[in-house]
Amino acid sequence: MVKAFRISYFLRNTYRVNSIIYSLKQLPLVGQLLPQALYASHGLKRAVNGVSFVWEIVSAFLGKFLYLFLMVWLPLQMYPKQAEPADVYLHILLLFTVIGAMMNTWIFNPTNDKYYAMILMRMDARKYTLSNYIYQMLKFAVGFLPFSLWFGHKAGVPLPLCLLFPLFVVSAKMIFALICLKRYLRTGISTNENLPGKYLWTATFLLLGMAYGLPALGVALPLEVSGAVFLLVTLSGIYSVRVLRSFPYYREMYQQILAEKRYGTDFKAQVRQVNKQQNEKYISQELDIRTDKTGFEAFHQLFVRRHKKILRKPVQRTTGICACVLLGLVIAVLINEPVRTTTNRLILSMLPFFTFIMYSCNRGTIYTQVLFMNCDHSMLTYSFYKKPSFILKLFQIRLRELILLNLPPAIVIGGGLAFLLYLTGGTEHVMNYPVLVISILAMNVFFSVHYLTCYYLLQPYNAYTDMASSTYRLVTSGTYFVCFLLMRAKMDTMVFGTLAIVFCVAYCVIACVLVYRLAAKTFRLRN
Repeated sequence: MVKAFRISYFLRNTYRVNSIIYSLKQLPLVGQLLPQALYASHGLKRAVNGVSFVWEIVSAFLGKFLYLFLMVWLPLQMYPKQAEPADVYLHILLLFTVIGAMMNTWIFNPTNDKYYAMILMRMDARKYTLSNYIYQMLKFAVGFLPFSLWFGHKAGVPLPLCLLFPLFVVSAKMIFALICLKRYLRTGISTNENLPGKYLWTATFLLLGMAYGLPALGVALPLEVSGAVFLLVTLSGIYSVRVLRSFPYYREMYQQILAEKRYGTDFKAQVRQVNKQQNEKYISQELDIRTDKTGFEAFHQLFVRRHKKILRKPVQRTTGICACVLLGLVIAVLINEPVRTTTNRLILSMLPFFTFIMYSCNRGTIYTQVLFMNCDHSMLTYSFYKKPSFILKLFQIRLRELILLNLPPAIVIGGGLAFLLYLTGGTEHVMNYPVLVISILAMNVFFSVHYLTCYYLLQPYNAYTDMASSTYRLVTSGTYFVCFLLMRAKMDTMVFGTLAIVFCVAYCVIACVLVYRLAAKTFRLRN
């Protein structure tokens, strides 16, 4: 198995290196300076291999720190002080570990390196799977150990439970992998964790609500119960190891996971096929869809009405979740004085945090994907569609629609924050109320403008509807990174809200000018 792991490791690194070179060649200006022979450069590959090795070590620890800090430790600080921190800490940790075990098993994740190794290179599927699975589980255990000790000690968790937690995480993943393998033996149907079913999503949302909602109501699993679950799951993991080692059908299972939806060696065909099937489900087949408008207004209105399921239903779901969270917070502040005081203080100082919330709620990425796959993919073959005046006209229509699409959750969040501020004691400055609402709406407008502008100026998709723009990835990743940093920023609501409103107005004006002047050259089909 050592030899199998060594081969798979170098194969994964080679794929990673070539992907990095490909991404660099897609960048404006930089890509023109890089020769095609770069793929054969041994020096560059050795350098990137070194960087990849360092990143492998860093990622083993960095991801675990961010997970425990953002998902467990920060929420813990918002709960009432009379609640036992150790109980709440382990309560959140236990439920999140169950979610992680269900959604991320590694074994059932159909990645490129698995396809190349087991399907194309015909490596021994059992040796490949077990050697890499052991490596991944060791990364989980070693990465979690120092931060489990650190955060657990700060929360008052006994040392034995801190030491047991990494083993609990690994065992939980193995138990869920065992369940999926047993299901395959019983039904012949393999699990694909990239395509989780509705029951898995339902269970995830329920566990997420229990993880954060119950402590807000003063309910959390006692430390002794969490400790007993940790120990029981860890012991059960020993049995899972035996089954995982002796499972005889890894090749057959991976042929189903990796090759069932592939065409030849085209990896992206799977994504295309899934996207096509999903789009067909959501596009309305009604023949009586009509509009009383003309021109581009009629063109876009017909598009929206045909795709209302994929465009509007997720927004309705997000709005419902926001309303439920708001209702839970209202109940919590009404029955608990410490929660009331803490909530008032946070609303007046942590408005930047809601930049990330609005970023997460915005449907700009999905909206532009649907626009391209089901409209622009075909229309961009016509020259009139790329005239500056037509582009600006359709851009403004689409922007209005996207802002309205994202408006319901923004209204619930903005209005909810103002209402919570009033319930928790109010503020000395009455202008904080309208600033809270308007700044949240401004964030909604900003992200709508931002995503649509990036789509028109960088148009990231090729004729096969595959993402083909590294610049677009960099811009969207940078957006995420900035929003992520703002989660930790603390600023007076009046100051940050005013800045957000002014920035949004300026960004809208600049975006319209850039689209009018540049989109005729950039809004095109990629090769």
